[in-house]
Amino acid sequence: MKAYSEIGPKKLLKFIAFSLGQALYGVLIFPPLRYIYLSFLGAKIGKNVVIMNVKFFNWHHGGPGGLTIRDKCFVGDETLIDLYGSVTLENNVTIAQRVTVLTHINVGYQDHPLQKYFPRKVSGVHIMSGSVIGASVTILPGVTIGSKSFVAAGSVVTKDVPSRVLVAGVPAKVIRKIK
Repeated sequence: MKAYSEIGPKKLLKFIAFSLGQALYGVLIFPPLRYIYLSFLGAKIGKNVVIMNVKFFNWHHGGPGGLTIRDKCFVGDETLIDLYGSVTLENNVTIAQRVTVLTHINVGYQDHPLQKYFPRKVSGVHIMSGSVIGASVTILPGVTIGSKSFVAAGSVVTKDVPSRVLVAGVPAKVIRKIK
């Protein structure tokens, strides 16, 4: 099996262990239980945080230890968060439903024909205090969302967003300042 030959036995065992941990997370239906479990696994989670039915993937790389959610944050249903790299939500961040937060890009196996043009990249995502991320937004690796900014529903954020602005579109562009 090609995947096994590229990662080796040690990474395979880590993958299996984290897959079991992810499966246990999946059966926790109440937000306070998710909060406790993620904290137990090394995530840094503040007070008054609500984590709805959020799906985390790539646990076997960065893992929950790279996740920081500070005080008074809300993360909506069906949100996908890539734990390959770090993800930080500062205080009072709201993430609506079906948001995708990506922290890495990889085209596939080491011998994939596009690997030399699009090498693996891992870069964390940082969402600063008081920001709101609308439904079905996609945030690409390495992006920082400035404080008190609003990302409109359906946007694709490909680069940093300044503080106190409304951005929208594909790719997301500044629509107006927020006073």
